[in-house]
Amino acid sequence: MTETTTLAFALVAFIGIATPGPTVLLALTNGSKFGTRRASVGMIGAVLSDFVLIGAVALGLGALLAASEFWFSVVKWIGVGYLAFLGVMLLRSKGTLDESLRSASGGGSGSARSIFLKSFLVAVTNPKGYLFFSAFLPQFIDPAAPQTQQYALLALVFASVDFMVMFGYALLGSRAVRMLRKSGAVWLDRICGGALLMLAGSLAFYRRAST
Repeated sequence: MTETTTLAFALVAFIGIATPGPTVLLALTNGSKFGTRRASVGMIGAVLSDFVLIGAVALGLGALLAASEFWFSVVKWIGVGYLAFLGVMLLRSKGTLDESLRSASGGGSGSARSIFLKSFLVAVTNPKGYLFFSAFLPQFIDPAAPQTQQYALLALVFASVDFMVMFGYALLGSRAVRMLRKSGAVWLDRICGGALLMLAGSLAFYRRAST
């Protein structure tokens, strides 16, 4: 794999990741609630999911989901349910700016385990991720060269770009919450919650739209 191919992959990955999706919305929310330091735990969960998804695609799981309506539906509805759950929880948020600032200083109820699992599960239960990588990664793979090393390199590049983008969103959230008035943090949660519900609805109709 040449340096040009790797750079092209990194650029396309950045464009895809920077487009607001579930994991970056969670990074934004976590940054506003807990600050970038604690939000980084969620970023690690999302990065781990990148390795799981790309590893699964390398082993053929993406092709299985593309071919099997049953298994695609199983993963899809798990993802829909979890996204909808997170969206509703954010819509019901009654926190205040003061509480968010205390959380950012190290308090708050969001445990590291909870923050990690939310980001990991949101990504790993999204079948669109498997299909995306199944269609995306082979474009940068040289079939004449050993593929394990190539998938490993692409996974490292994608995970690195993913972490940097999420860190940017988390930093934006942590800065924005300090500029909002007292009730502004609640509305930031509601905006992100509404966006997650919209993404859940989009995922629910994904198969129908693609047939």
